[in-house]
Amino acid sequence: MTKPEQPSLIHFIGIGGIGMSALALVMNDHGFKISGSDQKFSTKLKALHAKNIKIFSSQTGENIKSLLKENNQNLLIVISSAIKANNEELIEARKSNLKILHRADLLADLIKNHKNSIAVAGSHGKTTTSTFLSTLLSLTGKDPTAIIGGEVPFYQSNAYTGNSNLLVAEADESDGSLVKFKPSLGIINNIEHEHADHYKTLKELIHTIKLFKKECSQTLANFDCPNIRNNIKPDYWWSTKEQKKVDFAGIPISIQGHQIIANYYEKNIFLDKIIIPFPGTHDCSNMIAAIAACRIQGVPFKEIKNNLSNLKKPKRRFEFKGTWKDRLFVDDYAHHPTEIKATINMANEIIKSKESNFPNNPKRLFIIFQPHRYSRTKMFLQKFAESLNNVDMLILAPTYSAGEKYIEGANIHSIKNEIKKLNPNQKIFIAKGIDDALLIVKQSSKPQDLILTMGAGDINNLWKLLNNEKENKTCQSTIKAA
Repeated sequence: MTKPEQPSLIHFIGIGGIGMSALALVMNDHGFKISGSDQKFSTKLKALHAKNIKIFSSQTGENIKSLLKENNQNLLIVISSAIKANNEELIEARKSNLKILHRADLLADLIKNHKNSIAVAGSHGKTTTSTFLSTLLSLTGKDPTAIIGGEVPFYQSNAYTGNSNLLVAEADESDGSLVKFKPSLGIINNIEHEHADHYKTLKELIHTIKLFKKECSQTLANFDCPNIRNNIKPDYWWSTKEQKKVDFAGIPISIQGHQIIANYYEKNIFLDKIIIPFPGTHDCSNMIAAIAACRIQGVPFKEIKNNLSNLKKPKRRFEFKGTWKDRLFVDDYAHHPTEIKATINMANEIIKSKESNFPNNPKRLFIIFQPHRYSRTKMFLQKFAESLNNVDMLILAPTYSAGEKYIEGANIHSIKNEIKKLNPNQKIFIAKGIDDALLIVKQSSKPQDLILTMGAGDINNLWKLLNNEKENKTCQSTIKAA
């Protein structure tokens, strides 16, 4: 924004969202006066309050009227795609002829105003790749600004304002708004049909990623993804399977329950062995993408290698929460069949290898899965069954609707029926809600179980309930029986 355009206040409707809160924090650090509103509990609100950002717990038109009186009409409103047209604050803002920006427009402006910027796109792994990348750049002295779709352990936040002209941002494809970004480097992790509420076909998503690629000065893409390889021509390729046809490769030579050892190549030239401190092959790919982007930024390979052991995953990505009666409790954001399969494979690898970073080695995998959105459940019903059909114990928790209307047949009973067709002996519990899932865990789990919650909704509240912590006010209101 040029100085004449700078508002006296930027108001975020739905400021507690992971993407909105990151933008609010960075804009606050840039010297803008910030306010926001959110009707739901969010841990991000604590970080915003700590910055003395005014937050309304309601979203009424009166909020906008009071802000107008305080700020002489010079107000900028920021919304996300989650804000509906009937939102009372949004209606009042339009009545008052205020300037309204989508969060993607504000992020696009930040990208534009950084001389060097990296945007991480793709169907899966964006947050993890962005976390690895921004952390490595920080550890090697590049001091980037970071706007991430999850909490980065190194920053203890989803946002960080650096002192350099380098910015790392997550480019969300869910609503197609990433086509507004014009980064110096675009990273494309993978392309798989996702966000069925926005993209009716895979072809539509591929078209959007092509438009994103066109706006990038340079692109770095995953050679191992057929949908990228057959549709995108990037400036750089990376791979975890092929070393000869790519610019950057990390080929696993040992996959253990707590780490992966890989041979690292650039232009088919072997540089050294690297140790990736995570067991999942999907994280190996995310790591090679981050290393490759650092190398494109001119970071010496030795500095990168020396800092790999300091990396941690973002929150809710196979996050170890603690132990309960000799059971290991892990939480993961996986909500797409491909993500679920990768997460389960990693958990099984840990159990099989009897090597892990946990306090003890688990013997059995106990899954609690909460579907996210009815549209996704309907589209991937068969694939959900395929990804969940071979675990020791499975609880299906009611669908987290994310505001969608119920779709007939897109529920956990349908998932159960499909799983039984594939594996009639699979042990499946149907939970009526989070409290019911908690009761099943208490009654049916055993010592040395790895209890893994998966889903993008509020299933992560289960760990808090298990430890008799105070229940979030929104927990019961957002979970409904499927």
